[in-house]
Amino acid sequence: MSGSVDSASPAAAEAVAIENEAKLLSSVEDHYGGVIAEIKEAMDSATFVSVLRASISHWREQGKMGVWIKLPIELVNLVEAAVAEGFWYHHAEPKYLMLVYWIPQSAHTIPANATHRVGVGVVVMNKKDEVLVVQEKTGIFRGTGVWKFPTGVVDEGEDICAAAVREVKEETGIDAEFVEVLGFRQSHQSFFQKSDLFFVCLVRPISFDIQTQDVEIEVAKVNRYRTTVDAVRRICSAAILPKKRACQVHYRDVHSEEEREIYWIHTSTNNNELLRPKELLVLGQPSREQAVSSSI
Repeated sequence: MSGSVDSASPAAAEAVAIENEAKLLSSVEDHYGGVIAEIKEAMDSATFVSVLRASISHWREQGKMGVWIKLPIELVNLVEAAVAEGFWYHHAEPKYLMLVYWIPQSAHTIPANATHRVGVGVVVMNKKDEVLVVQEKTGIFRGTGVWKFPTGVVDEGEDICAAAVREVKEETGIDAEFVEVLGFRQSHQSFFQKSDLFFVCLVRPISFDIQTQDVEIEVAKVNRYRTTVDAVRRICSAAILPKKRACQVHYRDVHSEEEREIYWIHTSTNNNELLRPKELLVLGQPSREQAVSSSI
């Protein structure tokens, strides 16, 4: 009697299954009939292509549709091989590249990567109805004398209200509490061809010593010409009227002397995709200017 295992036995079948499984990419199912494979171990391109083809064949038999491969930056050598097998770029982060493939013969329904960037402009208004303005040390307004409200981009996983408070703290050293969103606008072709959502927020200062950010801010000070929330809201509403490239609020569009002192311009950055998203800017010198160390 032979000591070998019968190829038809359950043990042999299980051994074959384990061997075949070892040649497939490790994956988990997504919620849309696809799979997500994350490659963590180094391999050469030839081995990768062999395993990838076997995996796709397996997933095709299972009726899967989209295939996502998350490649860490350490395995960048496998990108060319994956693209040659029909994968395309979906998105990239500092530590990985996400590639995607569509198994069915039909048109794919893979969603696009992030379509918008979210920014904030922050009106810091104290109990005297005075507002905080800054001049930037970098960017298109460096050295122009343009005064503007603190602005910035919302971080991943960050609430808009938290971003507004954070940007004020980072740029001016002022602690603030969020009050409300005064208005927002959507623009397109803003940052590497992506769209942009920009929220103008009102916050109240709860600390009063200005400490400007060395890297980005040239000077920060209080605009001693008083305004009102309603005035800012009216100007904000006018400034975000939809136009294809840019929208400027002219002198005739404001309703009072204090509004003339802080009217807004909605600038276009279409000529340089590396610039910040379209922003609401304060123009003109604030009257009765105070030194940087002045409190608000």
